[in-house]
Amino acid sequence: MPELAPGSAFPDLDLPDHTERPRLLSEVAGGDPVVLSFSRGWWCPKEQRYMGRLVELQAELEVAYARLVVVSVDPPEVQAAFRAGLGARFLFLSDHERHWLDRLGLLEEADTVHHPYLPVVFCLFPDLTIHSRYDGNWFLGRPTTSELVADLRAISHGIRDDWAPA
Repeated sequence: MPELAPGSAFPDLDLPDHTERPRLLSEVAGGDPVVLSFSRGWWCPKEQRYMGRLVELQAELEVAYARLVVVSVDPPEVQAAFRAGLGARFLFLSDHERHWLDRLGLLEEADTVHHPYLPVVFCLFPDLTIHSRYDGNWFLGRPTTSELVADLRAISHGIRDDWAPA
């Protein structure tokens, strides 16, 4: 099991997206910082509220050259419907076969019905190095949009040659 702490490399997930297209996390990053949110699933009211926050942030991240990715155990067709209902344009990756769930050590053990991911959010450098981790099992542990922007600002400052004026 990998250490999922700041400074560590996040595994290069290989999962289908909400359209069933196979994706590699490194390809999705495409040279940009990534907010990677692990979700219990569409059925959870806490997830519905948090995904609404991410939808509010999506336009800012698009113009800031940052990626937003959600991973859950929902099958792609369920993710596609949830995504459409939210008005989300960002990517959803499906671990419906639970290929990565145990390997990442992010199983929420208290839910014996859905066997979902713990709601954990990572901010990643483009090379998938972890900048920050937020454990949001009690909702208030999840990052606010301001915290995500601050993390992405710090990452961008370190990777963009044109960040500071000449």
